[in-house]
Amino acid sequence: MIRLHVEVDLADGRDLVLPDAQARYLTQVMRRGPGDEILVFNGRDGEWLAAIAEASRRATRLTLLRRTRAQPPRGNLALVMALVKRTPLETVVAKAVELGVSEIHLVTTERTHAEYTRIERLEAIAAEAAEQTGRLDVPEIHAPEPLSRALDARLGGGRLVFCDEAGDAPPLLEALDGQPPGPLAVLIGPEGGFSTSERASLRSRKGVIAVSLGPRILRADTAALSALTVVQAVLGDWRT
Repeated sequence: MIRLHVEVDLADGRDLVLPDAQARYLTQVMRRGPGDEILVFNGRDGEWLAAIAEASRRATRLTLLRRTRAQPPRGNLALVMALVKRTPLETVVAKAVELGVSEIHLVTTERTHAEYTRIERLEAIAAEAAEQTGRLDVPEIHAPEPLSRALDARLGGGRLVFCDEAGDAPPLLEALDGQPPGPLAVLIGPEGGFSTSERASLRSRKGVIAVSLGPRILRADTAALSALTVVQAVLGDWRT
């Protein structure tokens, strides 16, 4: 069944008018009309079954029928991602949503060269991924800021898995052994890797878990998805 992410509050019997882009998708691309049913969610009020009450040039209006799923607690896995080129960054955002991240922090580092910051497009990609994967929330995407500022302001002293390409850290699976479940962030650097000073600073921070992703040099997007997969399998919601 078609699922749409909406911004408005959801409640029994309420009507809502879809934005133009969603209206065109529903009526012209998917060819749905009055009486057809879809699912909607907003990240706050659970998932709702809705019927198309009107599909005209004037408006596409839905009537909420009943709630099908309650809103689950928000997850506690964050991705901290250095800016990379547009296509791999968009891939990471979409796949990170599929893998269950609760928020994405975009950061700049000493070796960051990409300047792709179209947050609105990344938010749209995240929403579409949530619609397709059955999630009831869309991860928040934070605008790019320097790495040190993001770690200080956003993540505090929480646990941070630092994917260090230098090769002198334990394998990720080994490093996670014995770690308790709970809030965790995964940090992925730029294509050029972290500088020596950045690596030293990261390793000196409280809660940082330096790890290796294996003997091969991985692209940033490959590293992000590999690390998130292992973390979810060992500590995350893949175990439920």
